[in-house]
Order: sequence, then structure tokens, then C-alpha cells
Amino acid sequence: MDRTGFEKVVLADRVILITGGTGGMGKATAVLCAQRGAKVVIADLDERSGGDLVAEISRNGGTAAFFRVDVTSESDVKAMVDFTVSTFGGLHGAFNNAGLETGIGPLHEYPLEKWQKGVAVNMTGVFLCVKHELAHMLAHGGGSIVNTSSVSGVTGFPDMVEYVASKHGVVGITRAAAAEVSGKNIRVNVLVPGATETPMFLKLIEGNDEVRDFVAAKHPIGRVAKPSEMAEAAAWLLSDSSSFVTGASINVDGGYAAL
Repeated sequence: MDRTGFEKVVLADRVILITGGTGGMGKATAVLCAQRGAKVVIADLDERSGGDLVAEISRNGGTAAFFRVDVTSESDVKAMVDFTVSTFGGLHGAFNNAGLETGIGPLHEYPLEKWQKGVAVNMTGVFLCVKHELAHMLAHGGGSIVNTSSVSGVTGFPDMVEYVASKHGVVGITRAAAAEVSGKNIRVNVLVPGATETPMFLKLIEGNDEVRDFVAAKHPIGRVAKPSEMAEAAAWLLSDSSSFVTGASINVDGGYAAL
């Protein structure tokens, strides 16, 4: 496969903040951005994995720091942005990737507490991150924000009402923000992944090859994605290589939404 286009993505001298940064797509994006020259802040609840990832990036010649954050807490999110700026001198890009899957079940039986927990992380968490990232970027010359949605955020899916609704909300937040700050040197886009081999996905299908095969078959490409494939798309959106892209839903879904 010709990777020439992606290899031109340069993030040198950029400071990139990544939530949900210790596993799956977040980890893969942190590693890739560091390889491309960015200083990376990895934000997550998992302090041990965060420390391990910072050490891994440092061993490979990159620069990274960890910040423990609960994205449902506005004070945490503000402190996260402040930490990023004080540690590395700025904030040029953010990948708002923290997410939660609260379980499967029919809408008429879905527990309110699961709904509220999932919406708090998947949608309110993105809102809070974008809010405080924009505040910095508007005052300091611009930047690029990428939010993580899902194919469930652009299609329907049975028995996953909270996830579908909250991921649709992420698309809405992205479009509203992009429309608001266009012309101010800030771009806001949303990554729309298909099923990806993240810890969350693997836990969902654990021990059930039939479910895995069913999910893979829903993607015309015939398989689920690797986290590194999402990282390539996220890094491109964070870079100047995507300088004319804003308010866009970038489907990296193996053709899922095309059906």
C-alpha cells in the first residue's frame, strides 16, 4: 500500500492533547503523533497505563506527559488544558477520544443510570473538552480539534440507545463548533470509526466469535479496523495537511455507512 500521502503528515512543534489516551485509538494516536514530532499530553483515568505509555514514547525518542482526568468534571477538564499549556507551552491540537459503552439492551428496558453515565462521558465530556480547548485556541491563534464519534453516530443500531444517541450528539457538537469558529483559524472535525480492535470492542465480543464475525460482515471491507488505522486519520485531521477540512464527518468505517 502506498503510504506516501500520510507520511507527509508533519506534527513537529505541535502540542497535541489526547483524551482516552491510554488504550485503543487514543494510545495509537499518541504514539503516532509523537513519532511525527508532536509533544503529546495523554489524558485518562488510568494512571498506571498513562505512565507506561509516557515511558514507551520517551524510550522511542518522543515527548509526552500524562494527566489524570475525568472528562465529566469541568474543573478536571479545565485543569487538563491548563496543564497542557503550562507543560509544553501551548495547545495546537486535541483529539477528544474518551468514550464509554454502557451495555446492550432494548430501549424500553434501558436503565436511566446507564443512560446518564454514558451520555456524561460520550457527549457531555466532548462538550466540556471542546469548550475549554476552544477558549485557549481563540485566545492564542487557532488549532485543530478532532472528536471521536462512531458509525453508530451516523446510523441507527438496535439495543444501543445511549451509545447511538450520545455519538450522534458528538457529530452535532462538532458541526456547531466548526460553524461557530470557522474563519478564526480553528478547525473542528469528527472521526467516525467503524468497529475497531480496541479494548472496549474486544471486551464486548469476548469469547463470542459469532458476534465478531457478524460485526466484521457488516463492513463491506470484510474486517474490523486496527487502532493504527484510526490514528492515521486522526493525525491527518490534526495536521495542516487537512487545512481545508472543517465541520466534516470523516468515515473510517470500511464502508459500513455506505450500505
